[in-house]
Amino acid sequence: MAESQKFLLPAIDLRDGRVVRLTQGDYNRQTVYGNDAMEQALNFESAGARWLHVVDLDGARSGQIEHGTQIERICTQTQLKVEVGGGVRSADSIRQLLAVGVTRVILGTAALSDWNWFETLVGQEEFRYRLVLGLDARAGMLAVSGWQQQTKIGAMDIARQVSDWPLGAIVYTDIATDGTGKGPNLNATRELAEATKIPVVASGGVGRLQDLRNLAELPICGAIVGHALYEGAFTIAQGLEVFEGLGDRPTGAGERIGGGGSE
Repeated sequence: MAESQKFLLPAIDLRDGRVVRLTQGDYNRQTVYGNDAMEQALNFESAGARWLHVVDLDGARSGQIEHGTQIERICTQTQLKVEVGGGVRSADSIRQLLAVGVTRVILGTAALSDWNWFETLVGQEEFRYRLVLGLDARAGMLAVSGWQQQTKIGAMDIARQVSDWPLGAIVYTDIATDGTGKGPNLNATRELAEATKIPVVASGGVGRLQDLRNLAELPICGAIVGHALYEGAFTIAQGLEVFEGLGDRPTGAGERIGGGGSE
């Protein structure tokens, strides 16, 4: 894809109503960082973030949205542009999220489980550029259902297949690095971004500012950061400056990640 303005997306992962992080997607390796998602979102916003990445971890396992109330509060009580994934398995679930103010909805398991349905969904006018394809991979092969089920589908193949679709973005997560803070999989991320015209958002492994500098050199449009922020490796302000290359941002910056169409 052609390189465009880059945006940093702090992450809030929700489980049992709490803000948590999992290591490599393992529900048994959880760290709790807070009990108030709203407070965390406000902290990110006040620090300068314009986008927020929210994952409903309980929903990813159950197949239905479990934290709708918290998500709605964030959307209605902040100015953040919010993308949400986890538990989205139907068009009605997507409409429910968009109706409460979610900017974009991430589909992973549902898309890969019923590809024809997903393709039809993407083609509907109401969902153009409002859907994000979540590709979560171990060694290049996709995993679904909260990363509990491994497939034999290659992430690169899917990225090529959807290259001309009216998607808002692809969120690419390297499961082996997620939540570890040991650095993102730069090679895999670059290869996937170069294989598609869809804007790519990288997720997983950021543990220090140098990781963001490295990601900023790739042809991607965004980076999701969670663990490093919660552990105090750097601040939102530092991350924004390094990845986005901006200090005080002009009003209206960050209106969209990537290109092609409108919100």
